[in-house]
Amino acid sequence: MKKIYVLDTNVLLQDPYSIFSFDDNEVVIPAVVLEEVDSKKRNMDEVGRNARQVSKLIDRLRTQGRIHQGIPLENGGTFRIELNHRSFIKLQEIFDEKTNDNRILAVALNLDLEEQKKEDGRRVILVSKDVLVRVKADAVGLLAEDFLSDRVVEYDDNIYSGFQIVFISKELLNEFYEKSILDISKLPGFSYFPNQFIIMKDILGTSQSAVGIIDEKVKNVKKCLYDKDHVWGIKARNVQQIMGFEMLLKPDIPLVTLIGKAGTGKTLLALAAGLYQTEDLGIYKKVLVARPIVPVGKDIGYLPGEKEEKLRPWMQPIYDNLEYLFNTKKPGELDAILAGMGSIQVEALTYIRGRSIPEQFMIIDEAQNLSKHEVKTILTRVGEKSKIVLMGDPEQIDHPYLDEYNNGLTYVVEKFKQEKISGHVRFLKGERSSLAQLAADLL
Repeated sequence: MKKIYVLDTNVLLQDPYSIFSFDDNEVVIPAVVLEEVDSKKRNMDEVGRNARQVSKLIDRLRTQGRIHQGIPLENGGTFRIELNHRSFIKLQEIFDEKTNDNRILAVALNLDLEEQKKEDGRRVILVSKDVLVRVKADAVGLLAEDFLSDRVVEYDDNIYSGFQIVFISKELLNEFYEKSILDISKLPGFSYFPNQFIIMKDILGTSQSAVGIIDEKVKNVKKCLYDKDHVWGIKARNVQQIMGFEMLLKPDIPLVTLIGKAGTGKTLLALAAGLYQTEDLGIYKKVLVARPIVPVGKDIGYLPGEKEEKLRPWMQPIYDNLEYLFNTKKPGELDAILAGMGSIQVEALTYIRGRSIPEQFMIIDEAQNLSKHEVKTILTRVGEKSKIVLMGDPEQIDHPYLDEYNNGLTYVVEKFKQEKISGHVRFLKGERSSLAQLAADLL
């Protein structure tokens, strides 16, 4: 039986094309949702862009008929703006305040009561990204769902890790040690991705193990080249960091994604690899480091000074890692070093649109706070002979409309895992301190 889906404003602001995600059912947008979308369209951010996109889409649909009566969609469903069913009588004893959320709830509830009186009445479902709206709907006996069509993966465990553990015979392990290469056909018959790491362990349970990387061209597992190297004074402390350095230093992997909890070493390894390849090897002309400007907690408001002074508080985590790499002790010493080098540029992602960035080592920190559209904008800025590293923790998202399943970082990981030009690894072990690791695990 067909259903009626009533969409909350946040669904449209998350995905402007969400109205096409409900198959052959009827999609209803309460009039108050249009007012909320209109109030956001002047914002100069991702929410504002989506609000303008929704407005243009509805305007195009409007040319196909009377939009309050229903417009047929290509997927077999219909779309309409609901102007009636706004009565607050059924809700006033429970929610006396006529907020926009409660008005949307009232429209969905009145539609549901009307459908229940019909012999072939359809189920009415309120779709909202707002947890409390779904709770309110449940409290008044109305079906409510989260909008899940924008999710790249369903569960956190499904996010591609970049490595796989396989158990093989001791003879194959010895062969790998001797030749530093192993035919992929000798491994168990799993599906492997390009540049995926393989942790090989003795099937008999001994401590003997090895780590290699899939070479898609020759269908082999090859020994990691950089597992024993110090890179700008930094040496990998665990197997995932070995994998990270391998991808960061391999010239034929221009896109690297790193996921991991706080303190796992993502930023430090990326900076060390970027500086090594820029300053020592001369492969790149510059290291460009950028972060999205999304505050944790309450925003501190406008900051005084020039652009560099405004960016300093936002970029301080980057400077902390640079101070560690350069082993600076005195105030202002790092600024003097960076000014003398001239090969490190710290930027906000606000200024990246319209640029073409060739021959640079690009590091995008906190990429989990990027939307799919924003991460596409960034990747399309990458010029010839550049390398870009996207990293972050999908469990620490400060963006109001993103979660660990639909953010830009997870999106890139899943979309590029089958591509030969990309590599990915999920860091598991924290190396900042025992306290930091325990806090990441327990909290």
